This record gives sequence, C-alpha cells and structure tokens, in this order.
Amino acid sequence: MRDQEDIELQQLHDSDTTSSSETKWSLSKTQLLLILLRLGVISDEVYQSGNYPLHALPKGVEYIIGIIDCMDVSEAIEILRNALVEHKNDVNFLQEDYHLLERLVHSIPRDETVDKSKVNDDNLTQNFNKNKTYLHIIDWLLQTRLEAALIHYHSPYPEIRAISDPIDDTEILVETFRCYFIGFFWTFIGSIINSFFVHRMPNISLSSHTIQILLLPCGKLWEKVVPNKRISLGGVSFDLNPGPWTYKEMMLSSIIYSCSAGVPYSIYNIFVMKLDRFYGLKWVTITFQILLTVSTQFLGFGFAMIMKKVCVYPSKALWPTILPTIALNRALMNEDANNSVYGWRISRFGFFMVVSSISFIYNWIPNYFFKALSNFNWPTWFNPSSVHLVNITGTSAGLGLNVWPTFDWNILDAGGCLTIPFYTYVNRYIGSVVGFFVIIIVYYTNNYFTAYFPINSNKLFSNKGKVYDVHSILNEKNQFSDSKYQEIGPPYFSAANLVLYGANFCLYPFAILYQFVTEWDSMKSSFVSVWISLSDAFKSKHSNGPYGRYADDPHCKMMSRYDDVPDWWFIAIIVVSTSFAVAAVVFYPTETPVWGIFFTILINFVFLIPLTSIASTTGFSFGLNVLVELIVGYSIPNSGIALITLKAFGYNIDSQASNYITDQKLAHYAKIPPKAIFKGQLISTLINIIVSLTVANWQLGNISDICDVHQKDKLSCPGANTYFYSSIQYGEIGPQKVFSGLYPVLKWCFLLGVLLVFPCVWFKNNGPTKLARYFQPSVLIGGFLDFAPYNLSYFTGGLYLSYIFMYWIKKNYLLWWEKYNYILTSALSAGVAFSSLLIFFTVQYSSHEIVWWGNTVSEQGIEGGELPAIWKDASTAPGGYVGLRKGHFP
Repeated sequence: MRDQEDIELQQLHDSDTTSSSETKWSLSKTQLLLILLRLGVISDEVYQSGNYPLHALPKGVEYIIGIIDCMDVSEAIEILRNALVEHKNDVNFLQEDYHLLERLVHSIPRDETVDKSKVNDDNLTQNFNKNKTYLHIIDWLLQTRLEAALIHYHSPYPEIRAISDPIDDTEILVETFRCYFIGFFWTFIGSIINSFFVHRMPNISLSSHTIQILLLPCGKLWEKVVPNKRISLGGVSFDLNPGPWTYKEMMLSSIIYSCSAGVPYSIYNIFVMKLDRFYGLKWVTITFQILLTVSTQFLGFGFAMIMKKVCVYPSKALWPTILPTIALNRALMNEDANNSVYGWRISRFGFFMVVSSISFIYNWIPNYFFKALSNFNWPTWFNPSSVHLVNITGTSAGLGLNVWPTFDWNILDAGGCLTIPFYTYVNRYIGSVVGFFVIIIVYYTNNYFTAYFPINSNKLFSNKGKVYDVHSILNEKNQFSDSKYQEIGPPYFSAANLVLYGANFCLYPFAILYQFVTEWDSMKSSFVSVWISLSDAFKSKHSNGPYGRYADDPHCKMMSRYDDVPDWWFIAIIVVSTSFAVAAVVFYPTETPVWGIFFTILINFVFLIPLTSIASTTGFSFGLNVLVELIVGYSIPNSGIALITLKAFGYNIDSQASNYITDQKLAHYAKIPPKAIFKGQLISTLINIIVSLTVANWQLGNISDICDVHQKDKLSCPGANTYFYSSIQYGEIGPQKVFSGLYPVLKWCFLLGVLLVFPCVWFKNNGPTKLARYFQPSVLIGGFLDFAPYNLSYFTGGLYLSYIFMYWIKKNYLLWWEKYNYILTSALSAGVAFSSLLIFFTVQYSSHEIVWWGNTVSEQGIEGGELPAIWKDASTAPGGYVGLRKGHFP
C-alpha cells in the first residue's frame, strides 16, 4: 500500500513539468476555487466572485490538487483521525483548524445513500466568519480530502505552508561557486559590524534579514556581469556563472551568514580577561584565544548530529524564529503570484521595499533627531530627581513600567513581537510583570540591603553602596586573597539581580521536570532518537535510513533525495574541538582542571534535549550559564578565571548546537542538500571566529573607556559587565559563601522550582481548557529574566504589536498574515539596521549631535546619571556601611 502510494506521488511530482492546461482533474471550478482559498492563493472576495484564471497555477498548488483528486476518502478520514490525536494539545496547531477537523470527522455520513458532498454545519453557521469561508463545511467530501492532503502531504501548520512548498525541484542550482563566495563575503562583512557593536546598548547588528536584502543584488549582478567560464583547480572544477541566480542559492547564502550572524560567546571571556577594568591578565595570547574560541564554537556542531531526529525532522519542531528568513527569501525572489488579499494587491517584494524604506527614513527620528521617542520615559519627566518615580517607570535606571515606552522598532522588537507565537509572548510578559512586583517588594522592604543599591542593575556593589572593585580582594597574582576579602567584605546584588538569579535557579529544575511530566511521550521518543543516532554513528548504514520513523513526513521524503552528512564528519569535529579545549586549559593558567571540560560537555548533553525541544516549539530559549556558574563555583572555589572559562563551554555548547540545528531546519524547509549546509556552516564559523578575534583585540587596544557605563559611543558592554560580576560572585567569592551567609534564600529556589511543577501540571491538565492550552509556565518563569539591565519597557510595546499581528490578524485575516507578516518584521528590521549603521558612522561617531530638548529630556536627573539611582545612603547606616558586620563575613 505504501509503496503504491509512493509510486503515485512520484508520478504526480513528475507530472509537474507539464503545464496546468494539460492537467485534467475531476474537480469542478467551484471545488478548485475552494482549494485555492484554503491554500491562500485567492481571497474570500475572489472565491465569492468565482472570477479567477485556473490555467497558470503554481506547481505546488497543482501537486496538492492532484493529491486531493486521487485520494480515497477512507485514507483521508484516517489521516484526520490521527491528526486529532497527535495535535490534541499542540498549541501551534490552530484551534479553529482543529475544530474543523473534529466537525469533518463527526460529520461522516452513516448512510451511503447520503450525498457526501453536502453536510450541514449548523454549528459554524452561527459563528460564520466572512474572512474564513473554508472553515464552513461547504463540501464535506472535498474538504475532508483537502485537510488530509494539507496535513499529510504538506504541513499541518499555516506558518510552514506559508513559507515552504509541497514539492521540490532537485534540478535547481544550489552549490555554486558564486553562492559560497557571496555568502562568505557577507559573513566577513557582517562579522566585522556585529563584533564591533555587540558591546553597545542597545546593540546594532546586521541581521540575517538585512543580509538577505544585500544577497539579491549581489546574485543578480554576478549573473549579469561575470562571464560564464569553467575554472579548474586541481581536481575540482566549477562554473563561474552557471545561469540565473536561484532561490536555493540565495537560501544557502542566507544560511551561511545566519550560522555566524552572532558573535562568539568567548569574546566576553577575552574582554573580561584582558581589559584592565576587569581582570587585566597579560597571558591571554592570540593562541589561547583561538583555542578557546574554536573549541567553544564547534563543540555544539557535533551535538547537532544527534539532535536532527529530535528537532529537525519532526513537523512539530517549528522553530518559529526562523520562519521570517524563509518568508523574506521567497519575497525577494518574487516567486509568489501577485494576487489580491483583502484588497491588498502589492507583491511581497514590493511590500518589503516600501516598508523597509519607510523604516529607514523614520529610524532617523527616534535615534538622532528626537531621541526621547526612542527612550520614551515620559513619566520621569515630571520629576527626574525622584528616585521612587524613576525606580518604577525609568527606562535606563528603573523597571520600565510605562504604557507606551518607545517609538523605536529596535526596542519594540526586543522580544520578537512579530516572530514568536502570541501565547509565548503573553506568557513571558506575564512573568515579567510578576517579576516586576517581586523586585518592588524585595527593594522596598530593604530585603538583603537592596534599598542601598540601584534597583535594576547587573553590577555588584560593596557594603558602602559603590560598584564592587574585584581588584581589592585579589593579590598580585590576580588570585583570591582571603585576608583582603575579610577587610573589604562580600559583594551584594541589586534587587533585580537577586530576583533574576533566584528565577534562574528556579527555572532549571522546573523546566526540565515539567517538560518530562507533560511531554513524557515526546521526551521518551526524543531520547530513543538520540540513542539511535549515536548507535547509527558507529554503523556502516543507518537503521531505517537517516530519517528513521519520520521517513513518511513529506519534507523528509523530499530531503531523502539528497545525500546525508556522514556521522564521522561530526565525530571528527567533536574530537578536534575537545582537543583544543583541553589544550587551552592545560597549557595556560586558566586554573581549570581537564575534568571540567568533560563535565561541561556532559551537562550540556543532558540538558540538550529538553532545552531544544522547548525552543523548537515555543521560540523561547535559555542557557546553562547560571547553572554552570553555580556548579563550577562549588567545584573550583575562589577562581573567577576557572568559572568564566568553563562558563564559555557550559553555555555555548548547547547554544551553538541550537544555532546549527535551526540552520539545518531552514535547509529542511528550503530543501537545501545537507552536505552543502555542513560545509557552509563550517567555513562561515571559521571566518566569524577570525574576524571576531581581530575586532575584539583592536577594540581593546584602540577604543578609550570601552565598557565604561558612560562611554561616548554607547560601548558600555552590558554583556561583558554581567559576565565579569558573575565571575566575582560565584567564582572569586564562591556560591558556598553566597548561599551559606549572604543569600541563603537562593538555594531554596531550586526546591521551589521542583514544587511548582505539581500545581502547574495540575492546572495544565485540569484548568479551563482555553487557558490551560496556552499556559506555558517555563516561559512565564523566563519572564523574570528580562531585568538587570533590561526591563519592561523593552517588551510592553511589543505586546501590543504581538496581539495585533500574531493573534488578531492571524485569527481574522489569515491569508494577509501568511503573505505579509514575516515580510513586515523583516522589512522593519532591515530599515533600522541600515539607518542605524549610517547614523553611527556619519554623525554619531564624529560627535555631530543635535542638542535640544527632544534629545536631552529623557536623560535628565537619575536617568541620565546626573544623580545616584539609590534610595538609602549606605554612609548613614550603622558603622558607615551596610550588610554583614566585619568579622562575620562568610
């Protein structure tokens, strides 16, 4: 049965080369229009008018129509029943689509004499939505086959159907010399810019969306200018210009860049180790930097091998954060028909160009001409010197409670408001609001002396209310000195930082246990898949092929036509990366034992499945950095250097694995050969490492006051500062002192995380269906992490936009949302990136600032650093200092 089905599908696919006018279907024009409506090719207005040409349909649409035309109704019913079971608690499966499947199954005619094409749907008639005619059962027989075809031969998710095709043309050019050259060129340029501005707050970056805009003219220019010559280098030959620039070439170039769009995490290590305001170590040579950076960047690469069956092949692994990349790629290549959607006739490419141009021009206003619109902290304008007003509503020094805190897209999109699902955004924001009140309570009850420090800072403070000077507790060899420590005293957290760390300690046990309890079947199958991947890696051939139990998935079927990456390639990278890591800690005074490397690899392996499973479905992710800090702090006490060394591995292995996996998922949707992705990822990561290290060392030697909070170019290094101060608290001081004498409440947060699992699981299973379906407590707890130094102002504006676009428009105008939503966010981000770079290099870097009320009002008083952001003065405390008494320091 399955073999026969595969033959029929292949015949259908082969028939795609024929024109639609030669294709004969047994469906009426009305039925064809209903299919086109469901596929998003036409709008409700066009469907109602019945006026649409059927002679030039996209190949993917013809393929689905052919599937529907020859599908047996019994097969369709079986598919729908299986889908109802599989997607019962799937929050990414549209609830209205799920109800449609239920009605279709419940409406199966019992009497064979009944006309199956017409089944009353009184249930829906009362709630008929004119913008979603296809939700009304008009033709039961057709719609049953239509929904089954979409689920089984395309994707059950509209997000995926909007950015992928149900067929693949294996003849389209992919691995061309120009594709790799252009991709690596922009990797080089993007790495320079991203590495330079990563220490800015807020940072400026060339996102993958921005680079995609540049890839198109580069590819088209190459296509027109470069002569078509065949070049031979040794045993390798290639064509310089093999023909028109293709969709797959552009997608591969995009993935090559996106793989290295970030900055290596170990750059923070280098800044903290080398910069005099931090540790000021002189032995951090370029060789050490290469060993550390290469090993941290590539160890996660090997983990991607074992996670393909968990987070790439399953259809439930959406990875919502990557969908705009594919949507933009399709728009730029202009492959979609210029059809009308609710009166909108503009093409995706045209829409992108209009929006990005407006964004480019507009961004000059909040970022140069009228900066108060970016940092729109208007409540503080009434009394800029009021510490309590600033604590609550301040954007720079407070917690950011503000009904509309910004008109700057760069801040509005800080939480991915048009990318991650609305339910994820809401859960996270609710967590942030709860965290806001917890911080307020901690601060205004002066819990753990927090009222003597700024309320929302990621720095550490001394018992005199000043920023903690780590050098005051180190000896001449930069090692911890207990005698100096007993004189100076321990460092203290701000209220927000204290709550943030507590939330981190709570999140780790909670997220893992909750994921296992609520998704046990999925977790169990994931571990089985990982075991199969590991065992297959040492076999000459994979059991059941490389795709295993996902071999029947339509996208896996299409990808199976390409050669998979041999497992030994991944294993070789793991071996080399591990060797580099061991060399870094053996030959340099990192105070780090070799077992620490293998420990961090192990802990990342244990957490990899639940972390990536959460991220692949919700878009929410978190790292193991805080957990590693804690464990290393206990295992290797009084060594901040050891802590940040192992922290780089502890965080970056899973982080990089997730990055590589998402790129592989991109390739999965776009049908890019796995080997092409592997080569592109490998080389672009190497380029990114070389460029990032070069830029970092140049900055350290040439930019004055870098990482100072008032650095003139805003290079205040929020990430490096957090990195450094955490190394003091959990490295030099050590968690033993923190938990036993300074903040004993933190250790109970682990137990709290365990205990919270029980009521949350109960609510998930027994609470109101509508609320329980979208209840994501791991994401909610993650909202507590949105402070120190960030705050609510970075997420409030995005909440409104998320509701409008990710809920209301998606629910009521799905076809518009499918066509334009991801293009909108890509266009806005691209316009901001280009204009921000132009602003920086043309006017800001040369200090051509405009001084007027609109540019200075948001930086008055405490918000601008003119007054201290503290409530209580430590000098007025008993003995002239706060906290534990001398002689009783832990």
